[in-house]
Amino acid sequence: MLGLGTWNAQPGEVGAAVHAALRLGYRHIDCAAIYGNEAEIGTVLSAAIDEGVVTREQLWITSKLWNNAHAPEAVEPALKKTLADLRLDYLDLYLIHWPVAFRPGVLMPESAEDLIALEELPIAATWEALEATVEQGLCRHIGVSNFGAATLGALLDQARIRPAVNQIELHPYLQQSNMLSFCEARGVHLTGYAPLGSAGRPAFIRPSGEPVLLEDPTIHAIAGHRGITPAQVLLRWALQRRTAVIPKSVSPARLCENLAAAEGDLAAEDMEAIAALDRGRRYIDGSIWVKPGGPYTLESLWA
Repeated sequence: MLGLGTWNAQPGEVGAAVHAALRLGYRHIDCAAIYGNEAEIGTVLSAAIDEGVVTREQLWITSKLWNNAHAPEAVEPALKKTLADLRLDYLDLYLIHWPVAFRPGVLMPESAEDLIALEELPIAATWEALEATVEQGLCRHIGVSNFGAATLGALLDQARIRPAVNQIELHPYLQQSNMLSFCEARGVHLTGYAPLGSAGRPAFIRPSGEPVLLEDPTIHAIAGHRGITPAQVLLRWALQRRTAVIPKSVSPARLCENLAAAEGDLAAEDMEAIAALDRGRRYIDGSIWVKPGGPYTLESLWA
């Protein structure tokens, strides 16, 4: 339920962070091809298994299909590249990273011409190719990330293998209670990313003057009253809502602090106070996929 996120963990840092995390007791590592660090992570995973720190069976390794590999014929090669980089025979979970498709070879879109509408390349076609990778033993479970209820509901109506997980932004400023209820009713687990507010994300998607979740007065008051840190308050809140959570850190001290958040619960009055903080605030809003004349809008993305 409490794992290690690796987005924006820099080369030369991510390997040491994963190594420290495994020795501390982390067993859930969240990766993605677009993060550009899977090969470094794979070196550490292989060494940890060889050294007896963990067995492969004790680990839960997630990765994600990038937006330029949605074509059915591109899915298996993309997954095999991730497996080669991570030095694994299979993944525990493979996610469609976004319900957004790019032209082959496009890493990040610069204009509408780099994008493919889902009417032209449906999620259902990509999903069918993911189902085949499960049947081949390349991954144990498949799921999605950044899916709104409408897109997820349409996929659930068509899928032979139901999505196991929807990984979405979740924190007290974006509580997504309707999505939580929607997924619980349909047997889809939620994993929350940016649980601490993603203050370290790249500057081009971090506007100045945004609210800083870790500095929220209510969170600080609860932390002081309970004798824990603000980060531990945020992580305990997520876990008590029955959502998995994947905070990123490259600091051994913070890794230890984050893992310790799972050792206790917040009081009912704490949860009530945090419930009042919801402001529908996305730190990662998907606007980078919205191009003039393109097929995607924020309204359709999060419907």
